[in-house]
Amino acid sequence: MNKKSIIILFSFTLCFLCASIVLSAPDNNKNIVSTAVNNDANNINSKLIIYDSLQLNELGLSRAAFEKAIKGYSYLLATGKIKNENIISIIDFSLSSDKKRLFVIDLQNGELLYNTFVAHGKKSGQKLPTIFSNKMESKKSSLGFFVTGETYVGHCGYSMRLQGEEKGINDNAFRRGIVMHSAAYVDENIIEGQGFIGRSFGCPAIPANIYKEIIGTIQNGTCLFIYSPDKFYETHSQIIKQIKA
Repeated sequence: MNKKSIIILFSFTLCFLCASIVLSAPDNNKNIVSTAVNNDANNINSKLIIYDSLQLNELGLSRAAFEKAIKGYSYLLATGKIKNENIISIIDFSLSSDKKRLFVIDLQNGELLYNTFVAHGKKSGQKLPTIFSNKMESKKSSLGFFVTGETYVGHCGYSMRLQGEEKGINDNAFRRGIVMHSAAYVDENIIEGQGFIGRSFGCPAIPANIYKEIIGTIQNGTCLFIYSPDKFYETHSQIIKQIKA
């Protein structure tokens, strides 16, 4: 084989190798998160045991909500979204607003830190929320996975920002001003009078007697999952699709 033939063969081989690397790169990148989540299977299973150990079913928390929350939390952890992996918060909107449907759980120690009332958007339903939205000015709640942000003092007082992690489902939360704050209408006495608590403009508002403790616990990089057995969410959430794969 002459020198010219060797150069041509070398060039062809180099181009083939480069093309193979380029074509395989997307799959490799795509599999990084899946591998991380799969490797964490034992950790996920250990966290799922918490549901039974804390008897969360007796408090009304749906097992489906808890399992999705833990698997989605693990996905967000694998993608580097979560800064504080010890805490998870779940809002179960399969429960009506006269029930304590906010659950704040210490995953490290397997403890239920808080279980209290939380409001839904006034356009999502009266007692039970059934309609959800990501649109501006909708006055509806959004479902899905959020990462908690910083605290600030605004027109609702001491509040905590929320970053929606699901495109088309809750990613407008920051622009909509969807935050966690206290509200006088989230009160057990109101339930005694009308059968349900008051409603917000879409914010997960919580009781005034405990809001500082809750916000102080879950702020700055923890996972918040707002659940409902909603068909649109189940079929459009990319996180749900990932954790089912």
